[in-house]
Amino acid sequence: MKTKRHLSPADSETLLKVLEARFLKNMRRHPDMVWGAVSERLRQHPEKLWSLNEMERTGGEPDVTGVEPATGAIIFCDCSLQSPSGRRSLCYDRKALESRRQNKPVGSALEMAETMGIEVLAEAEYRVLQTLGSFDTTTSSWIITPEEVRKLGGALFGDFRYGKVFVYHNGAESYYASRGFRGMLKV
Repeated sequence: MKTKRHLSPADSETLLKVLEARFLKNMRRHPDMVWGAVSERLRQHPEKLWSLNEMERTGGEPDVTGVEPATGAIIFCDCSLQSPSGRRSLCYDRKALESRRQNKPVGSALEMAETMGIEVLAEAEYRVLQTLGSFDTTTSSWIITPEEVRKLGGALFGDFRYGKVFVYHNGAESYYASRGFRGMLKV
C-alpha cells in the first residue's frame, strides 16, 4: 500500500512562491490564465504539491501549460530548457532495466515518473510543449512508446534541433547522460 506524501505547510508555501514567480515570468505559456485560479486549485489538491516539488527538486522547472477541457484540470509540465538534470541516465522502463547484464543505470524513466506521481509525456504532448519554447536543444527526453514498438525492444525519445521537433527510436535499455524524461501533472 502506498503512503500519501505531503509537504509541510512551510515547504508548500515556498513551492507556491517559486511556481507563482515562474508562472508570472512565462505568461506566453498560459496567456488566458491567472495565478489566483491556479493557486486556488493547488490549495484544493495539496497532495499534488508533493509531486510538483519532486518535479522542481529534480530540475524540471514545472509550469502551467494548459487546462484539460473535459475536467478543468490545470496541466503542469517540465519546462526546463534541457531535459531535467536530476532525471537523466535512465533506461526506458523496468523490463529494459532488468534486461541489462552490465553497466545498469540507476533506474528507469517510467518507474521514476510513477514514484514521483507524474506522467511521462506522450509524443503529442511533447510536440505541444515544443510550441511553447525550444526545449531539449542539447539533450533528449524519453516519451511514451506505443506498445507495438516496445514489444520489439524499442523506445521513443524526442528533441529539438534545427528548428524542428524530432522523434527517434533507441533500444529501451539504452541510457545516456544527456537523455532524461519530461513529466506532466494534472491538478
